Amino acid sequence: MLIFAATCGAGTEALVAGEIENFGASEIVEGRGVVTWRGEIESGYRACLWSRYSSRVYLKIAEFHVKNEESVYEGALSVDWQEHMESSTTFAVDCTVAAKALQIHSKYASLKVKDAIVDQFRDRCGERPSVDTGRPGIRVHLLIREDVAELSIDLSGESLHRRGYRVDTGIAPLKENLGAAIVKLSGWLDGGGGPLIDPMCGSATLLIEAALMYGDSAPGLSRNYFGFMGWRQHDRKLWNRLVDEAMGREDDGLQKEWPQIIGYDSDIQTVRTARKNLVQAGLEDKIHIEQQELALLQPPVDSEKGMLLSNLPFGERLSDAEEVSWLYRAIGNKAQDLFQGWRLGVFIANPELTDSFGLKWDDKHRLYNGSLQCRLLTTVVAGREPVDFRWQFNPEPAEGEGADFANRLKKNLKKVLKWAEKENITCFRVYDRDLPEFNISVDLYEKWVHVQEYAPPSSVDKKLSSARFQTALRAIRETLGLRADRVFIKTRERQRGKQQYQKKSARKKMHVVREGESLLLANFTDYLDTGIFLDHRPVRAKIHSIAKSKRFLNLFGYTGTATVQAASGGAASTVTVDLSNNYLHWARMNLALNGFDTRKNKIVAADCMQWLREDQGTYDLIFVDPPTFSNTKKDKRVFDVQRDHVELLTNCMERLSEDGLLIFSTNYRRFTLDQEMTELYQVDDIGDSTIPFDFSRNRKIHKCWEFRKRG
Repeated sequence: MLIFAATCGAGTEALVAGEIENFGASEIVEGRGVVTWRGEIESGYRACLWSRYSSRVYLKIAEFHVKNEESVYEGALSVDWQEHMESSTTFAVDCTVAAKALQIHSKYASLKVKDAIVDQFRDRCGERPSVDTGRPGIRVHLLIREDVAELSIDLSGESLHRRGYRVDTGIAPLKENLGAAIVKLSGWLDGGGGPLIDPMCGSATLLIEAALMYGDSAPGLSRNYFGFMGWRQHDRKLWNRLVDEAMGREDDGLQKEWPQIIGYDSDIQTVRTARKNLVQAGLEDKIHIEQQELALLQPPVDSEKGMLLSNLPFGERLSDAEEVSWLYRAIGNKAQDLFQGWRLGVFIANPELTDSFGLKWDDKHRLYNGSLQCRLLTTVVAGREPVDFRWQFNPEPAEGEGADFANRLKKNLKKVLKWAEKENITCFRVYDRDLPEFNISVDLYEKWVHVQEYAPPSSVDKKLSSARFQTALRAIRETLGLRADRVFIKTRERQRGKQQYQKKSARKKMHVVREGESLLLANFTDYLDTGIFLDHRPVRAKIHSIAKSKRFLNLFGYTGTATVQAASGGAASTVTVDLSNNYLHWARMNLALNGFDTRKNKIVAADCMQWLREDQGTYDLIFVDPPTFSNTKKDKRVFDVQRDHVELLTNCMERLSEDGLLIFSTNYRRFTLDQEMTELYQVDDIGDSTIPFDFSRNRKIHKCWEFRKRG
């Protein structure tokens, strides 16, 4: 009985042991990252041919004690190497040292084994074998553990994860043996079948491994090289019999009825790579790959149950991890909305993001991708608990201190809540400085309240102003029955330059709110504005309604809310340009939350005026909403919307397609559109139609025009 060892990724030892048990093995022992057993050579061959989860398979040929480098040489010299190779056989030596007490370097120990082999052949045969580190006839492995060394023949020759079907690995490839472990642990094969969908399939490793497992295809069949092929004791007749058996099983597997196996990826080049890998694996008829973003994911028709399984992207930097966490939320939302009753498995490289999906996990498997600790999370998707939140308020007239404010608020609520429910709008304004002595605005965002106090003029006593504001806050809380943690308060003062974009705090708490078919992230604490300009809601709705198949450009893009609406409206592509990295990071998070990535939806950090001068793109739909005034100390650039709008709009129109549409908006109340613009282009003032019902008291909040090229 021979002694074998199979190395594997930590966390997959039990899977390897389960395989080995079916290969005629005995005395199976699991260690960390290794499984050992006793058996005939057939068990080692079967492990090389059939093991889906192992990395390498070793056949132990010697064991000896070591004290230093010289004892390694003596131990290797005691092996009769002519039993394993000929003088014409090329060879290589690998070494692993797991002995802290011994000061032995792995490369030096490998060199000692190589010297022993060469010296033995030179002394016995008068000629020496050659070293080939690329693809040797046999590969020898030395393991030094404490004071014991083991010499083995590497039967695999090269890592078994190299199945031979990869034409191209794509970005951040997943090793095939880890992919197979993910498929096995996901439960798809044991869960009654059904479709298997990978919404972010990359180079299709998970899908190919799943198909090989379903079709009973040996993962080693596509390989033309194993380490035992140059081994002197190689039993070719036995190996050929095992290969013939595997080919017969594969043929039988291809004839049975197959479930749908589908992969999607948003990047067309990645899709091409995946399809090439399918052809190389001979599975192009069993797996279907399409270009599609997560946002468009739907279950197959007539499929009540199945499996969603994916190796998800992860962010190495903090900002990337934040964006990825919102992508994970998008996956959780998709699963709960459209895939109830399906199994879901996600492989993530950042265990801290486990809760980002908003799901309860049935199992959490700890696996390693190299040295990186990862998690495979699995569950059966439960339906989302219905949330029927509606604002309620006491309509009875208020009395006493602050009654005039409270009653005006109640009057507005009665009117605006009815309108918002009818229009299915969840974020809106309910009070807009209606009473001079209560100079505040009150906005409702889903179940949260955002109160903005406008700083009074210097002629108003500060103590009186503060008392009035506290009176208003009490009235708001009492009228709406609010806890303090659902009310967010800001004080607005006259802003100059970039002040309006500067951070006010650093809580980084984002709240998810809905606008139409999209979800947006609101921040009520860190900045003066929340990230969503409520008065532009109708403009964003218009963009959503006309964006299908159009190339969309969003200049001065802020947090990308208009971009999200364009993307969800079916835009062919989007480009968002802004100078602020903070807001572009926010835009990426908004896109991720809705299942859109930044390959099809480009995010550009640049000065919009400079970028327009250099850009050569053509766009069918352009949205321009510049600040009234901004400057940059670093580049000493100053933008003034009144002074610079002619240059801005002229450059935009050069980028507009012949039948395209440009929407220009500004919040500068004293803005006047240059007459030159109306002479050069077809210009329509749409300002009145873009002021929403909840801003009807303040119709000067923004101005808006549509620009088209003249025929």
